[in-house]
Amino acid sequence: MSTATLAGASALGGWRWPLHAAPPDDRRFAFEHLIAHARGLADPPYDSPESRHAALLDELGYDTFMGIHADREHSLWHGADLPVTVEFFQLDQNARVPVALHVVDADGRARRLDYRPSLFRYDDPELEQRLPADLGFAGFRVRDAAGDRREWCAFKGASYFRSPGARDQYGLSARGVAVDTGYGAEESFPHFTAYWLLRPAPGDTTLTVCALLEGEDLTGAYRFEIGERGAVMDVESHLFQRHGIRRLGIAPLTSMFWFSETNARRGTDWRPELHDSDGLAMITGRGEHLWRALGNPPRTHYSAFGDTDPRAFGLLQRDRDFDHYQDAAVHYERRPSLWVTPRGDWGPGHVGLLELPTAEEVYDNINAFWVPEGSDRADHRWRFDYRLDWRDRAAPASGRAQVVATRTGRAGDPGSYDDQSVLARKFVIDFEGGALPRLADDTTLDVRASASHGDIVNPYARRVAGTPRWRAFFDWSGALPPADEPVELRCVLARGDRLLTETWLFAYFPQALPTQIFHPEENA
Repeated sequence: MSTATLAGASALGGWRWPLHAAPPDDRRFAFEHLIAHARGLADPPYDSPESRHAALLDELGYDTFMGIHADREHSLWHGADLPVTVEFFQLDQNARVPVALHVVDADGRARRLDYRPSLFRYDDPELEQRLPADLGFAGFRVRDAAGDRREWCAFKGASYFRSPGARDQYGLSARGVAVDTGYGAEESFPHFTAYWLLRPAPGDTTLTVCALLEGEDLTGAYRFEIGERGAVMDVESHLFQRHGIRRLGIAPLTSMFWFSETNARRGTDWRPELHDSDGLAMITGRGEHLWRALGNPPRTHYSAFGDTDPRAFGLLQRDRDFDHYQDAAVHYERRPSLWVTPRGDWGPGHVGLLELPTAEEVYDNINAFWVPEGSDRADHRWRFDYRLDWRDRAAPASGRAQVVATRTGRAGDPGSYDDQSVLARKFVIDFEGGALPRLADDTTLDVRASASHGDIVNPYARRVAGTPRWRAFFDWSGALPPADEPVELRCVLARGDRLLTETWLFAYFPQALPTQIFHPEENA
């Protein structure tokens, strides 16, 4: 926590103060007072921000946005011998609410940064002349001040932010908070309405950013300690509810999954796989390691994994083979994984996974977050501290093999397909790591598979010849589950009393399969 005291309202550009937290005379910034301010804002009714220049923003779509560039000479701390510089984003079609940006100098004094169109360069020289002087900032990006000027992270739109991770490739995003995600039009998107960037010292390796969150349902104060060139963020968050929330999402992650080897034959694209993340990983409060393979369901599907004091969860991109994607432009094999590691006790609740159907790669259709018990009560106050780690090596070691691929196909063996139900399905799961490479090829492993509906048929496992991987096989057979529900599947490899792998989970929708099997002889 900062020991500095708070800056005055005039120094912060008209920042409204709660009545019980009047600023002291020395006009310095302190995170403690930002917390008090957020608490005070939760009492009166929400004052929705106005979106100015709506017609102009409608014109500032993706192509126009890509033609607007931050002027390096006008970046914050340019030439100041500091570890980072900060560039700014203008408002556009997808980020329409202006944010207040402040810089906190070494002595703790805060000053607001003024927006000017001249802070940017434009591919279209006429665009700068058309932009009003009060258009405003949409957010900012942090760059390394070293010669490569690698991006650390970016904050832009609602409470979204992201990092390119250790592989220097943007992919999934994080958010400050999620409210009623999965309830369609009832979902709301609180905004980071103001940021304070604390000036680092020349030898620092971290950047501190504080943010004020405002929304119809809650307010909040956030402190981000950003290190490892943006790949690690320690977050302290304080939330104050205005009223009850059905689904409060803490440390929410947003990603994209269209198809992989699991469901590639449904894809219409020439590339073999298209996804920013291929699974939800969880380490429960009891220490169980779970891997929920992602899917592209036929309808919106929400899964709740109950837990108390979770140790970690995250959306991961485990498949790092370029040949599996074949896209040299956007490099899905480099997309970062993102682990959330809670600090302190988070109590009872569940990890929520929302999967939405998609037929394109441009939509983020995957959401994961922690939902604490008790958010349905009004006037609730929360504190959640956690680490966000965008590095592949962030997964805590378990000593157990991990899932590296999930494949599905028609049940049965070649030549026996006609004897199988159209709904029956074969599942093939590859595991790698842990003790598996040291096992003899003729080792017999126990495939512990189960299903919420129907039956598991012929489970077995064997080594994939010439590799350290082991592959589990089983068929699922049964009738359609009730109420359009999926079949929830579970599988783990064991040897005697010893579990050798993490637990694989999957939601199978037999309702989405074709109603009949094609037979060439019938169409000759």
